Amino acid sequence: MSTRTVHTVHPSPLGDLLLTAVVSPAGPTLTSLSLPGRPGVPAVRAEDLDDRPFAEAHRQLDAYFAGRRTRFDLPLTATGTPLQQAVWQALGSVPYGTTTTYGELAARLGLPRAQLRAVGRALGTNPLLVVRPCHRVIGADGSMRGYAGGIERKRWLLRHEGALQPTLV
Repeated sequence: MSTRTVHTVHPSPLGDLLLTAVVSPAGPTLTSLSLPGRPGVPAVRAEDLDDRPFAEAHRQLDAYFAGRRTRFDLPLTATGTPLQQAVWQALGSVPYGTTTTYGELAARLGLPRAQLRAVGRALGTNPLLVVRPCHRVIGADGSMRGYAGGIERKRWLLRHEGALQPTLV
C-alpha cells in the first residue's frame, strides 16, 4: 500500500475543523488542522474524504473541547523552514491554561529580539491549529495578536483553557 492524503471535518465549538492526514502502512499522520475559509487552508478533493483514519484525532479533539484533555498525543508532520519547525516544536512547552509572549518564545529558542517578527510569521503559518497551541502566544502587553483562526476564536480557546477570564457583559 502506498501513502495517500485524506481529509475529514470535525465539528467543534469553533466551527468545523478541516483535518488532513497522510496515511501510510504505519498509520495516519496529521498534516493539517485548519478552519475552512481561513487563509492557509489546504486544498482537498471530495474523493479523498475518509473519516476512518481520524478516529483517534476525533476522540482527542472531543475530549479537549469537553475539558477532559489538556495535551494532544497524535502523530504529526508538517513541512516548514527550520525556523518554523523550531517555533512549532516550542509551542509544545507552553502548558495548557497558560500563555507566553512572542518575546519569551523567541528567548526560549535563543533568538534575538530582531527575530520577533519571524517568530510571529512562523506562528501565523502553523498548519496544526489547536493541536500545536499557537493560540497561547500573546503580545507582551497582554493583547491578542494575530491568529489564523481569528482573534475571537483565540479568545475562546484561551477562556476555554482558563488562561483568559470571561468578559462580563
